[in-house]
Amino acid sequence: MPATPAWPPQSTPRLFVEHPLAPGPLRVEGAQAHYLATVMRMKAGDPVKLFDGQSGEWLGVAASVGKRDLMLDVTERLREREHVPDLWLCAAPIKKGRIDWVAEKACELGVARLVPVLTRRTIVDRLNGERLRAHMVEAAEQCGRTAVPELAEPVKLTALLRDWPAGRALYFADETGGTPAAAAMRDGPASAAILVGPEGGFDDAEREAIRAVPGATAITLGPRILRADTAAAAATALWMAARGDW
Repeated sequence: MPATPAWPPQSTPRLFVEHPLAPGPLRVEGAQAHYLATVMRMKAGDPVKLFDGQSGEWLGVAASVGKRDLMLDVTERLREREHVPDLWLCAAPIKKGRIDWVAEKACELGVARLVPVLTRRTIVDRLNGERLRAHMVEAAEQCGRTAVPELAEPVKLTALLRDWPAGRALYFADETGGTPAAAAMRDGPASAAILVGPEGGFDDAEREAIRAVPGATAITLGPRILRADTAAAAATALWMAARGDW
């Protein structure tokens, strides 16, 4: 007797929507409608997985497919929203392409909040927040996340340190040396942040100011010099393995 095919199938496309989901009709327009109708060639009766970042993952079924919009019937919740470890990634902006990659990997690795931090050696002082957000949304759609990291407004390092919340550990990648990252993070608190500077690193005054923050720990990521984007991903992976949900 043949096995009953899984429903919805693994190949079902996933789509992030900005407003809260609930059972009932849902109109999809614009670029998302073009993606489903033209790229995915969706037709009436086909399924799509939906998530809003807050209420989990839902099943939608195409009721009608037009040239400019689709009508979906949201039928049931497939999964509750995932647990998100309380980790911030505070990263100095770097050139276009690499900062997009950081945003994408922050989402894939499970970061709760991405904070662009402006330092003295930061070359890029303007960020396209919509583009960064779009990269995180696309990553969430592709890797099965039911939550999208919060994207904070860019903040100067001095302001970030001045307003640092009590009880949140701050691990900063210090190119001059520090405690091996895995060892430093192993017994740390569940609320934490990773701070990575620009390609030129932190200057001496910034390094001293960071070290003065209660709960701050300088960490090293090994004997090799890492680019800023690589350091951000490596440190995040180490924290997720030590204190996160890996």
